[in-house]
Amino acid sequence: MSSRATFWRTLIALAVVAVSLYVALTTPARLGLDLRGGTRIVLETRDSPTVKADSAATDRAMEVLRRRIDGLGVSEPSLARSGDQRIIVELPGLQDPRKAAEVIGRTAQLTFHPVTGSSAGPASGPAKDGTRLLADPDAPGQFLRLGPTALTGDGVEDAEAVLDTQTGRGWTVDLSFRGDAAKQWAKITGEAACAAPADPARRVAIVLDDQVVSAPGMQSSVPCGAGITGGSAQITGSFSADEARDLATLVKGGALPVPVTTVEQSTVGPTLGAEAIRASATAAVIGLVCTGAFIIAVYRLLGLLATVALALYGLISYAAVVGLGATLTLPGLAGFVLAIGIAVDANVLVFERAREEYTRPTGRGGTRPRDLRRPLRTGFAKAWSAVADSNITTLLAAALLFVFATGPVKGFGVTLAIGVLASMVSAMVITRLLAERAVRVPAVRRRPALTGMAGTGRLRARLARRPPRLMRHRRRWLGICSGLLLLAVAGIGARGLEFGVEFTGGRVVQYTAERSVDADTAREAVTSAGFPDAVVQSTDDDGISVRTKESGDAQQERIRDALDDVAGKVTVERDDLIGPSLGSELRRYALIALGVAVAAQLLYLSVRFRWTFATAAVVAMAQDVFLVVGLFAWLGKPVDSVFLAALLTVVGYSVNDTVVVLDRLRELRRAGGTVPLGDLADRAVAQTLPRTVNTGMGALFVLIALAVLGGDSLTDFSIALLAGVVLGMASTVFTAMPVALLLQSRYPEARGSGRAKAARERARARDRSGAVV
Repeated sequence: MSSRATFWRTLIALAVVAVSLYVALTTPARLGLDLRGGTRIVLETRDSPTVKADSAATDRAMEVLRRRIDGLGVSEPSLARSGDQRIIVELPGLQDPRKAAEVIGRTAQLTFHPVTGSSAGPASGPAKDGTRLLADPDAPGQFLRLGPTALTGDGVEDAEAVLDTQTGRGWTVDLSFRGDAAKQWAKITGEAACAAPADPARRVAIVLDDQVVSAPGMQSSVPCGAGITGGSAQITGSFSADEARDLATLVKGGALPVPVTTVEQSTVGPTLGAEAIRASATAAVIGLVCTGAFIIAVYRLLGLLATVALALYGLISYAAVVGLGATLTLPGLAGFVLAIGIAVDANVLVFERAREEYTRPTGRGGTRPRDLRRPLRTGFAKAWSAVADSNITTLLAAALLFVFATGPVKGFGVTLAIGVLASMVSAMVITRLLAERAVRVPAVRRRPALTGMAGTGRLRARLARRPPRLMRHRRRWLGICSGLLLLAVAGIGARGLEFGVEFTGGRVVQYTAERSVDADTAREAVTSAGFPDAVVQSTDDDGISVRTKESGDAQQERIRDALDDVAGKVTVERDDLIGPSLGSELRRYALIALGVAVAAQLLYLSVRFRWTFATAAVVAMAQDVFLVVGLFAWLGKPVDSVFLAALLTVVGYSVNDTVVVLDRLRELRRAGGTVPLGDLADRAVAQTLPRTVNTGMGALFVLIALAVLGGDSLTDFSIALLAGVVLGMASTVFTAMPVALLLQSRYPEARGSGRAKAARERARARDRSGAVV
C-alpha cells in the first residue's frame, strides 16, 4: 500500500472516529417503547357506507387522531401510517391503554339535530321522513324524535371542559363555532325558541356516535327566530372531570372520516425496559471483554489491535444508529450485541490469511520473509473476497427483516445491518492501519512471534500433522444429517409449533406479583374468573404470564382482580394484544420472508460461485433452519416475531460460514491441478477450520452472555442463535461440502474452458507473487 493511500485511509479513519464520537456524545438515543415504557397501538381503517378506507382517508384519520392525542397530554407521541390502512400510534409513558383506546378509537360523529317530538318506545331505525328516535339522556325510558342533521362537528372551532359552579351543573363542555356554522347554530336555536315552553321541539339534540349526550332546551331569554348568537353552545350531562375532558378532546379533534379498529396493542412498563437495557449493556461488555481476551490470546499483538478496532466499531455503529434517528428496540439491542461477534469474523479471516502467507515456504530454502508488512498486506487482499461475500449474505438477511418484519423486530434488522457495515470499516480500514503501523516498529520487526503471525497456532499445526479425510465418508455424513432432519420433522409433527400471540392472535399479559405464586394456583384463579382456556405460566419468582384469546380491557381487569386475590397486588409489566387478522398476516409474511431468504441467497451465491456450490450452501442453510425449528418444537418454545428474527439471522450466519469454506475450495481448485476434488475439499476444511472455531467462539461468548443476562425476553432468542451458530459451523463441513462434491461429480465443470484456464493462471500468478494480481 503506497504512502498516499495510507495517508487517505488514515484521514478517513480519523474522520469517521471523530464524527462518531461527536454524534455519540451529543445525540441521545431514540428508545423504543419496549425500552422506555409506554403503549403502542396499531389501528386499521375500515370502509364506511360512504367513504372508502384508502390512503387519503387514512391520512385524514391520522390528522384527527393527532389532535385527539394532543388532548391526552402525552409527551412526544408518535403517529405514522403503515401501508394504506394502518396507523401506528406510540404513546411513551402511558401505562393505561384503555383510556387511549377509548378516546382515539371512537368515530366521534358529532351532529346537531332539531327535536320534533318525543316517544315512550324506541324505533328500529330512521323513519321515511328522515327522523329517528334516540334515548333521552334527561328522562330514562323516554325517546326523542330527532329531525335531519342540521350541523356537524366539522363546524366546531373549539371545545373546552369547564366546571360550572354558578348554576350547579358541574362539569360541562363549552363549544364555539366558526364562520357559517355559528350562523347555522343561531338558526337552529332560533327555530327551537319559537316552540312552547313544554314542547319537546324547544330542545336541540347534540348527538355523539348515535347517542344523545345533551339536549338543552332554549331559555326564555333566547329570542324566537334569532337564536343564540355569538357562536357558542354548552353540552351538559352530569359529567365527571375526566369524562368532560375526554368529550372535549373528541369534539375538538373532529370526526374520523372512516371507522378504525385496533389490530395490535402493546404496553410495556418502564422497569422492564430499564432491566432490558441494563442486561443488554452488561452482555455487550462481557461479550466484548471475553471476545477481546480470546483473540488476544490467539493472535497476540494483532489480536490486541483488533480489540481496539472492535471498541471503535462499537462507537461507530452506535453513532450510526443514533445519527440516522433509528429507534433502538429490545431486539435491536440484541442485534447490536450480536454484531460484536460478527465483527470478529473479518479480523480472524485476515489474521489467518496473514499467518498462512508468513509461514508459507518461499522456495528459497524455505526461509520466511523478514518484512512482516508483505504477508499482512496479502492477508488483507486475499481475505477481502470471503469478507465481502459472507457479510453480504448477512446483509441480505437484515434487509429481509426490515422489509417483512414489523415493530421492534424491524429495529433488529436495522441495527444488524449497521453493525455489519461498521464491522467491515473496523476490520478492513482501522485494523489494517493499526496493524501496518505496528509491524513497522523495529522492536516488533525483530520479534515476529509477538505479532501472532509467526506461529501457525495449535489447531492449524495439528491439522497439518494429521489432515482430516472427512470427504471420504461424505455419504455417511449426509445420512447422519438426514436422520437429524427426520428427528426435527418428527418434533414438528408430533409436538407441533407453539406459535406466539403475534402469529395466532390473542392477548398476552405479563404481571409482577407482590408475592410468589406457583403456576397451578394462578391458573386456578384465572379459571375461576371465567377463563378456563387461558394459558397461565410462571416466568420468574414473582412473574405471571397469562395468554388468552382476543379479549377486551374489562375481561383483563377480571383476570387481574383474580390474581390479586392469590398473589397480592399485581402490576402489568407487558400487555400485548394482536388481532386475528393481523396474526394470519404476520404468519404469511414470515413464510414469505423465509422463502425469499432462500431464493435471495441462492441467487447471490449462484452469481459469485458455480450453481453447484450455491445449491450446496442453500441446502446446508435450509437444514439449519429446520433443525432450529425442530429444536423449538421439542422444547415447546414459542415461535414468535423475535424467533423469526433469530431464524433469519441463522440464515445469514449459516451461509456466512459456508461461503468462507467454499471460497477457499474455489481458490484451491484454480491452482490444484489434477488433485481430486475430495482432497481439495478436505484441505479447504482444514485451512478454514481455525477461522471457523475462532469466529464461532466470538459469537458464542456474546450469545451466552445474552442467554444468561438477557432475561425472559432474550433467552429464547439467544437459544435459537446459539443452536444456529453451532449447527451452522457443523453443516458447512458435514452437509455443504458433501453436497457440493456430489453435485460436482454429477455435473462436472469443463476445466478446459477459457474462463477456467484464465482463473487457474491468475491463481498461479498470485501464489508466485504473494499478492493479488
